[in-house]
Amino acid sequence: MACSHLSAAFTSLNPPRPSQQVHRDECTLCFDDQDGELGVDVCLTCFNGACPREHSRLHFQKTGHSLVANVKRRRKAKPPVTEEDKKQQPQKLAIAAESEEDMYEWETTPKCLACDADGLGKVLPRTDKLDQVISAMMRSLSSSQQNEVKAWEEEIVPCSHTRELQQQGQPFKLEASGLAKCAKCDLTSNLWLCLTCGNLGCGRAQFGGVGGNSHGLSHFEESGHPVSVKQGTITAEGTADIYCYACNDARIDPNLADHLHHFGINVMSLSKTEKSMTELQLEQNMKFDFTMTGEDGKELEPLYGPGLTGLRNLGNSCYMASILQSLFAFPAFKTRYGDAYRPHTAACENPLPATCLECQTGKLADGLLSGRYAVPRALDETEEKEGVEGPRFQAGIRPSMFKALIGKGHEEFSTMRQQDADEFLKHIVSALQRESKRLSSGGAGATSSAAAAAANNGANHSAGAPTGDPTSIFSFGLQQRLQCTECKRVRYTVEAQDAGLSLPVPLRRKQTTSDAVSFSSKAKQPVEGVHAVPSTTSSSAAALDDGPVEYEPVPLSECLDIFTAPETLSDYHCPQCDRKTAAVKQTLFTSFPDVLAVQVRRFQLVNWVPQKVDVPVLVPLEEDFDLDRYLGKGRQAGEEEMPDTRAEQSGGGAAAGLPEFDAAAMSQLTSMGFHEVRAQKALLATGNTGDAEAAMNWLFAHMEDTDIDDPIQPAGAAAPAGAASGAPDTSMLEEMGFSSAQARKALRVNGGNAEMAVAWLFENPDDPGEEEGAAVAANDNAGESSSGANGSGPSVVGGSSQLPATYRLKSFVSHKGPSVHSGHYVAHIRTPESLFRPKGVNAEGQVKQEGEEEKEAWVFFNDEKVVKAPLSAMKEEKEGESGEGAGEKKDVGVKGLVQLAYVYFFERQGGAPAEDVTMS
Repeated sequence: MACSHLSAAFTSLNPPRPSQQVHRDECTLCFDDQDGELGVDVCLTCFNGACPREHSRLHFQKTGHSLVANVKRRRKAKPPVTEEDKKQQPQKLAIAAESEEDMYEWETTPKCLACDADGLGKVLPRTDKLDQVISAMMRSLSSSQQNEVKAWEEEIVPCSHTRELQQQGQPFKLEASGLAKCAKCDLTSNLWLCLTCGNLGCGRAQFGGVGGNSHGLSHFEESGHPVSVKQGTITAEGTADIYCYACNDARIDPNLADHLHHFGINVMSLSKTEKSMTELQLEQNMKFDFTMTGEDGKELEPLYGPGLTGLRNLGNSCYMASILQSLFAFPAFKTRYGDAYRPHTAACENPLPATCLECQTGKLADGLLSGRYAVPRALDETEEKEGVEGPRFQAGIRPSMFKALIGKGHEEFSTMRQQDADEFLKHIVSALQRESKRLSSGGAGATSSAAAAAANNGANHSAGAPTGDPTSIFSFGLQQRLQCTECKRVRYTVEAQDAGLSLPVPLRRKQTTSDAVSFSSKAKQPVEGVHAVPSTTSSSAAALDDGPVEYEPVPLSECLDIFTAPETLSDYHCPQCDRKTAAVKQTLFTSFPDVLAVQVRRFQLVNWVPQKVDVPVLVPLEEDFDLDRYLGKGRQAGEEEMPDTRAEQSGGGAAAGLPEFDAAAMSQLTSMGFHEVRAQKALLATGNTGDAEAAMNWLFAHMEDTDIDDPIQPAGAAAPAGAASGAPDTSMLEEMGFSSAQARKALRVNGGNAEMAVAWLFENPDDPGEEEGAAVAANDNAGESSSGANGSGPSVVGGSSQLPATYRLKSFVSHKGPSVHSGHYVAHIRTPESLFRPKGVNAEGQVKQEGEEEKEAWVFFNDEKVVKAPLSAMKEEKEGESGEGAGEKKDVGVKGLVQLAYVYFFERQGGAPAEDVTMS
């Protein structure tokens, strides 16, 4: 019997458009994929992917799209690996993807869900029209292929300096003797030829032991000649490593052969004799891994089950995986997204779940916490025949949709490059905060009827789904006390924090007999901050690069002491004295968070390259520690307050109507000498996203503005003639054809980020927007109390000021590699042993007695590999394994790795209730 639904939809069935995403790899609401037993049902109307287990029928119920093509993928048997294959190593910093057709075969089955109300769908006979649509669907790029680069190489392009290079004088022939060593030292490798004058200088010291004294860089600083080519990398095809010192980046010289001919060098006679920069980076990256064996040499025990699901590496995504594993170890994230997952996905009216951040975060929570995917990896036919040595790890879930969505519109996180894990933590906290506000106000992504319903009942459009902000566990306040050293008046300000602290680390090199004298003057200086070591010169950097440098361990308390220590500002304009004086500034806590995230700054500039310094930080592992002594007391009796010139000129309170500013960005800008008002204006002008670099560039471009030092007009105050109001600037979006109401709403729900607002508008073209004043009402409904229409309300700071403020280490993120933008990130998380033991059984394998204390263990999350981590494991380092010498035994267990971690998460003990602290 013919399917009436197919007949009715016959004319509307069309192949996917080139720009349309086809979700055939994986369900958009869970991690069931085309490799599973049931495969994936791809909607033949909108090409959403859904699992036959649950979400395919949910999609049909929401949209009425009944026709699907079930897609199953099966791996082909692998040909036997020869000895020659084993010897081959990649020689480029690229991932040359094997063709899917070589590895897999597919089975597609058209079905109608409406014709089988309770089952997996009625199988339909193949027709020419169905075959046409299904074939086009299978030929098109899947969503994961569009979001990820399957064969990528860092794009290197020409610049104006290489295209317009002017060479000096008449052509001449460089003698071989002039190409033998650096013009300023005796180095004979890592040499760079200036394409302007022919000077030969050594490069910077490279990771992996390649020497360099930066004489090529010093030649550029002296002469201004920007472009150099690395000797030994030039090939007969005209390729080579080109570096532009003016751009501070690798470049392509389209006229390299002509430029070399100027010096009598014929590229056709040259062959490659040195490793290129990409080869050096790849070779070093191949060494960046964490030990997966115990002290006895045996592989660590894989773990499976709820809360123990690994995240597959998508290609430089370990920074994201380590942060996500750490976040979803906290009850606030488990409860918020675990509880909201089913009610939200059932009620969400976004027809494309892959574009809903709440859907994708809930999907991630279900994948990590359900245990459904934390099972041993399935073996292919070849492995079943030949057997597999060692433990079988999980296949892990692929968070590709989440990565594509959370990184959308971001210059760095939208790429496949390695990123800084701490920067990603701040980014995801900000994104989840915006999404929680959107849901609480019935905002973007909801239909107009759903938004109206939300306005009526004050709830999210997904009835019954919690919409609270789980990132509030990171919220706390910092008090900044400023005192003029002459008039002794003080000023107190409170800044809200929501993504942890960044602490300076003292740098004390372990002294030897030979360097005890020369290094003593710098021995107690921190890597960064007010007491930092001065910028390292080329010569001193070379001295430090003579061999591995070891540093004295530093207690975490000392890092906190430095952070909260009084700091003298020598060029401060006191509003009371009305002239330049000195002032003392000190930062303390006004409240403490439920979870304190701490990043330790273990990087310093060596030859203008940020390099990691392995300073051990002594963090309490099993003991609690308290922060009571770091609590600020506010203005004390007898202290006189500085006049607030901004308040006097605007007629408001000290911070009336002003938005909150990122404390780290403000600190960075003011430490560079910019006045507070200028720093605030720069941050506002660049979207108030906390981007200190963008704010600094704005300041340099507006230093001559006549109103640069004028007070900022508070929101809601009467603006003087010609002054900009507190309303967002919608002119750019209106010029693109959007209404002012649409532009206003887009900017509000995206935190003022114009680029993300444009993307939101294209995704929500039918949203009517909001009129002036609606944003304030929406924010009030969402629980914000920063300022009312009159701009007089106080700002709310999270956390609690109750004492004791006792903390215990919950997890830490470690990094191996010379830079935060290369290498590898992993996470260690303290977990109840009951999570990976049979119910009612203790660690000794015996029946757990009533009242027996719950023991904890450390779990090691290394992408998809999840294992129980040893507390201590001494291992002899192999040559180059960590960039240091061989033979030394190091603790590669938790006790050793925790000292060199990059981000720490401390959980508050004792359950102090959170309270609101208002800014004064």
